[in-house]
Amino acid sequence: MALTTDFANVDPGTETAEKKTDYSRYRIVPARHPGRTAGTIFAALVLALILYSTFTNPRWGWNVFAEWFFAEPVLVGLGRTLLLTALAAVSGSILGTALALARVSKSPLLASLSWGYIWLLRSIPMIVLLLVLNNLGYLYETITIGVPFTDKVLFDYPTTQLLTPFAAAFLGLTLNQSAFFAEIVRGGILSVDQGQLEAAAALGLPRRRQAFRIVLPQAMRSILPTGFNEIIGLAKSTSMVYVLALPELFYTVQVIYRRNLEVIPLLMVATVWYLVIMTVLSIVQHYIERYFSRGAVRNPTPLPFQAYFQRFRRPLSAPSASVNGLTLGGSRGTADWRAKGGAVRIHGISKSFGALKVLDNIELSLPAGSVTAVIGPSGSGKSTLLRAINHLERVDGGFISVDGDLVGYTQKGDVLYELKEKDILKRRTDIGMVFQNFNLFPHLTVLENLIEAPIQVRGLSRDEAVAFARELLARVGLSDKIDAYPRQLSGGQQQRVAIARALALRPKVLLFDEPTSALDPELVGEVLDVIKELARTGTTLVIVTHEIGFAREVADTVVFMEGGHIIETGSPAQVFSDARHPRTRAFLAKVL
Repeated sequence: MALTTDFANVDPGTETAEKKTDYSRYRIVPARHPGRTAGTIFAALVLALILYSTFTNPRWGWNVFAEWFFAEPVLVGLGRTLLLTALAAVSGSILGTALALARVSKSPLLASLSWGYIWLLRSIPMIVLLLVLNNLGYLYETITIGVPFTDKVLFDYPTTQLLTPFAAAFLGLTLNQSAFFAEIVRGGILSVDQGQLEAAAALGLPRRRQAFRIVLPQAMRSILPTGFNEIIGLAKSTSMVYVLALPELFYTVQVIYRRNLEVIPLLMVATVWYLVIMTVLSIVQHYIERYFSRGAVRNPTPLPFQAYFQRFRRPLSAPSASVNGLTLGGSRGTADWRAKGGAVRIHGISKSFGALKVLDNIELSLPAGSVTAVIGPSGSGKSTLLRAINHLERVDGGFISVDGDLVGYTQKGDVLYELKEKDILKRRTDIGMVFQNFNLFPHLTVLENLIEAPIQVRGLSRDEAVAFARELLARVGLSDKIDAYPRQLSGGQQQRVAIARALALRPKVLLFDEPTSALDPELVGEVLDVIKELARTGTTLVIVTHEIGFAREVADTVVFMEGGHIIETGSPAQVFSDARHPRTRAFLAKVL
């Protein structure tokens, strides 16, 4: 009541006057932060005292520092330090990456060998490793390479002459660096979403291309901070090679101050040079991190000289036809868009995850060019069935064929031979897949997402791939997003790009795994419109969906699944209006 009374007593004239007040002539006084000011003053005083004490104390010997900072012996030692750092960083990084890939490989022996190497080299102190390598000639007088079980010798050389102090230092730093760097790379690989590997595999990209074009560039964002930390540590670790009497920077400084007894000034010479090295490496790290952060932020800051180098980029070829929304005129565009659908036959497949049977003796025949909607409650096996069709999920029993060709196997007489991974990837190019969570490659632009597989898998030239990508983007209404990164797009736009990427391979069969479930309701329509357009192109479509109205409108066949079984199959009119199975009727009663 009091609140009501207060508002009731407000003078309307006063309220109007306040609304009309012009605040532009008022002076603004920023908020004061006494604690922050006091902290700043204290920090400035401490810094000033340190600098005053350092530069006014004659015992620091700044005149000696100036005399030796650019002295020839110091610069020679610095050069050797930089050379060791560069060589060990490059070779250690390459070997570490190979070890990390071996560690995550599917070969138990290779993974175990990599683990053993990493365990051993991380256990041995650096100084011990250097001394062992320097004395390797005691254990092995010569290094001999020959043909096993014969007297033929290809290479024979004394170990002490081959393994000089510099070679021992380089080898020791490389071995130590590779062991630690391998775990950094492995951590980066594990940080990449599994969906990225599945998307690359669904496009048929070779395993090597998956690793070096898709996974490692994304892993670099996790690898770089700790990786450069290791390189900086490596630059400082070169000081340990003094035990080999190798005159790098620190050893050179030691030799000088033992002669002139100016310990502190000479140590400061080494310290300042190490500071310079660390500063340069930190700047390099900053720009490399920015390069590999492409696509990670919506509004990236341009790299230095980026605008200048943009001038030298080869311009993209112009679109082959005018576009408007989802329509592309011209007979050539229509011919490129359409693809001959493939007939899918599922022969009694089963799949279990441990004790849970997800698919149980599934039988299904989908004619070429048909549109099939798979519906059912969550956990019924719909997505697993879809993933089994393009062999992303290997079934325990049964077979799947597209146009009579078995997926994952080859037939010779009455014997079926399981295909190797590289052959499965080739077969998979005829079975495109659009994922629930898009799985676009975030470090590649929209155009790069579309042309990667056609160039690498289908063997198209870049100009051909770009021209077709333009047509596809025009069809899905995204011609103006060709140079955007996925993170700069809305969910509906990302899903339309994912559809275009799958179509870029001209697949016979196109699989959709709940293509609208990750979208806001207002974005669902734009994706469904694209799929409706696709349904008229002749490509065989299999769509797992919860959009019952969409399934009724687009599908030729509706499949209802539950508990890993196909409960009912029929036309949309039959299933949605006159379902035969009581479980189907019960499910539709809840969703219609």
